[in-house]
Amino acid sequence: MTPPRLSPQAVFLDRDGTLIENRHYLASPKGVAVLPGVREGLARARAAGAKLFLFTNQSGVGRGMFTLADVEAVNRRMIEAIGLGDDLFAGVCIAPERPDEPVVYRKPSPRFIHEMLVEHAVSAEAAWMVGDSPADWEAGINAGIEAAAIVRDSAAEVERERRLELGVDAYTSLLDWAMAVFD
Repeated sequence: MTPPRLSPQAVFLDRDGTLIENRHYLASPKGVAVLPGVREGLARARAAGAKLFLFTNQSGVGRGMFTLADVEAVNRRMIEAIGLGDDLFAGVCIAPERPDEPVVYRKPSPRFIHEMLVEHAVSAEAAWMVGDSPADWEAGINAGIEAAAIVRDSAAEVERERRLELGVDAYTSLLDWAMAVFD
């Protein structure tokens, strides 16, 4: 693993498959299941002084499958289940665009990352993007920050190949990543 040049001050996190179980097009808070190691990994990052940012693609909104209010309700339940306080995230980006629409915030766009780095006066050298899909890693790389992959099971071959092509290190949980970065 290549450590960041500065101590991590900002961590951008994907939601589905990184913080909670990936249940495609999750629209109900009842479906929230926090993944193992998430609470501990986030607590470690916060204890080290890192600001946390939630960055999630939610094309179900753009597809008319559920509303932005549904996504926000799922996020509230996730934050409650993690149990680290309502102020867990310094910023939240919900990208509702469908894949066939012009990209504004949808990952792999780095726009949200760039905006938060400026707003919170954090240099790109002191930031990470952590997620489970190529779009997550590419958003980080496109923003000029470190990227890490959370891989809990045998990833699809195309994702594994893309991760290796991008030079993104893999971890089995958010806690494993946090232990490597914040120790």
